[in-house]
Amino acid sequence: MNISAQNIDFKELNEQIETALDEIVITDCFGQRFIGSGMDNKVITIYGTPGNALGAYLNGSSITVHGNAQDAVGDTMNEGKIVIHGNAGDTLGYAMRGGTIFIKGDAGYRSGIHMKQYTPLGGPDKKPVIVIGGKAGSFLGEYLAGGLIIVLGIGAEDEIPVGNFTGTGMHGGSIYIRTDKDLTNLPAQVSETVANDLTEIEPYLREYAEYFGTDADALLKDRFYVLRPNAKNPYKQLYTAN
Repeated sequence: MNISAQNIDFKELNEQIETALDEIVITDCFGQRFIGSGMDNKVITIYGTPGNALGAYLNGSSITVHGNAQDAVGDTMNEGKIVIHGNAGDTLGYAMRGGTIFIKGDAGYRSGIHMKQYTPLGGPDKKPVIVIGGKAGSFLGEYLAGGLIIVLGIGAEDEIPVGNFTGTGMHGGSIYIRTDKDLTNLPAQVSETVANDLTEIEPYLREYAEYFGTDADALLKDRFYVLRPNAKNPYKQLYTAN
């Protein structure tokens, strides 16, 4: 089903998506919000710039954007996949609890905050994953409770590809950062080491390379730092006396 979003508001656009029985291609997208929110079993391709909360509460659909995306992509996403052939705004993957998001370029502030990983009753683990090909803004992975964030820093090799306060309040999950530079402004809740084993992230790097035409083998030869919670300075100590 082909839909031109020109002069259509987000409510009408989502009604057409909801009733479509086959794959959906949206053209002339210009800031419509909530595209695909809460939907499952949909395959959506977008040409243009979707507005805030693209794929919020996504529950198993696949969304591909040929362009940039605004804030709150994948907000509280539960399952599915979002692929952005451009940049994304702030709060990417907020409270994400399953599925994968791939961003070819940069992401804004507070990406991956409050992400969590869990095992639903009778089901496999829910492990959210975000891969950012370029840079990420400050407060990446703030209050991270689970899941995986990867920042590749492609095109930003001369600088640290993350902003200040990465992992503030982190108490679960992992953050991998590809860089030759020494990381700065890391909070006490974070433990930083050079990653000697990239097994955890290799499948996602190869998938990223497949979407965006990057050399995964070359990326895997580079240095990655891995950030995990600092067991000697747990986040709970911010709120307790002992």
